[in-house]
Amino acid sequence: MVDRPKFDHGDGAHEPVAAVTAPEVDAWFVREVLPLEAALMEFLQHNWRSKSDVYDFRQEVYIRVYEAALKGLPERPRQFVFATARNLLIDRVRHEQIVPIEAVTDLEALEVALDAPGPERIVLARDELRHLQVALDRLPPRWREAFVLARIEGLSRSEIAQRMGVAESAVSQYLSQGVSQLVDILYGETPTLQRKS
Repeated sequence: MVDRPKFDHGDGAHEPVAAVTAPEVDAWFVREVLPLEAALMEFLQHNWRSKSDVYDFRQEVYIRVYEAALKGLPERPRQFVFATARNLLIDRVRHEQIVPIEAVTDLEALEVALDAPGPERIVLARDELRHLQVALDRLPPRWREAFVLARIEGLSRSEIAQRMGVAESAVSQYLSQGVSQLVDILYGETPTLQRKS
């Protein structure tokens, strides 16, 4: 049995990979990575507010993923792409040595330690929380309840299903539609989903 080389994700996790040629990487990239573009852009926009940087980040993620794939194809491309994006954002924050609240919206997800916030940050954070509360209030009740239970109370989908008295598939649908609707509301796009209760 031949041992396959390991690929280091930078987070201590190793994933077996196999050596590949450039044409194989090209085909893999088109098949596995490019279909993730919409989700990747949503992730980058959610975690970095400066829209002018997001397209550059996407390209940098693509470059890093492609170069890594030349050494060996990751077995879990989606996880690898998003781990790469997360690490890129962390690198950018560390490089700039500042973390303005306007630039990064989900600091815990980026695992960046911050000093105590100043008065300006507190005011901005409160304003963002009020904006989020208004958006949550506009969601249909079942979507809002599922979102609050998952994102604020930290319950699992099975716990939410039990508490709401619905199937887990219904919880998944509520969460998916609720998050989509919140994105539309928060970023000023026309909502694409009909309100349901």
